[in-house]
Amino acid sequence: MAERLQKILAARGVASRRAAEELVAAGRVSVNGVPARLGDKADPACDAITLDGRPLPPEQPAHTYLLLYKPSGYITSVSDPKGRRTVLDLVRGEIPPGGRLYPVGRLDYATSGVLLLTDDGELTNALLHPGREINKTYESAVIGEVTAAKLQKLAAGVDLADGRTAPAKVRKIRREGPKSAAKTVLELTIHEGRNRQVRRMLAAVGLEVFWLKRTSFAGLKLAGLKPGEYRRLTAAELASLLQYKAVKELK
Repeated sequence: MAERLQKILAARGVASRRAAEELVAAGRVSVNGVPARLGDKADPACDAITLDGRPLPPEQPAHTYLLLYKPSGYITSVSDPKGRRTVLDLVRGEIPPGGRLYPVGRLDYATSGVLLLTDDGELTNALLHPGREINKTYESAVIGEVTAAKLQKLAAGVDLADGRTAPAKVRKIRREGPKSAAKTVLELTIHEGRNRQVRRMLAAVGLEVFWLKRTSFAGLKLAGLKPGEYRRLTAAELASLLQYKAVKELK
């Protein structure tokens, strides 16, 4: 069945639909050797579709794996009794007929960034098992004096109401905003998954969060996506994640 090229490219994990449109407009996509134009359709079963002269990656497997750039102002849930927007509102067209997708882990309402959605329960359990110690990297603009002592405390672990956090990797990235209201952007990498953990860690050392974004989860990154956009995982990304399913289950 013929489909629009941007839909085909997105389904193969090449890029988001918006980015795929840009690839077509730039003349980088061809169908049967002829450069494609915006609005063109093709049938992957019959037509030879190439990007920069190379065939597209193979079709995605039976399960659905989506990488979403979650914007702030969305609930990380399949539904919300208060009627607020959920991350599934951003990917409705990708939910399999008769099936469902669910987010792997949570990002709070005001936090943006990398979020994996799938219908692969085994992979979800593997990635969320605390024994896996899956790395999660965040960037946060904070208000307050960022001293070397505070960075050392964050790196060593801080005491929270639910116990001391594991050691983290922390570094300053930059300063942003006018001098009168400048903020410091920090990068933190943790492997725990406690509720609002990064916000609570920063508050514990006297730093107020202005904005918070997760830039990496289990090796997945936001490159090429804008807030609210999503794409399917590439073959390499999926192969990397599926290794967690292959490892013997942890106690």
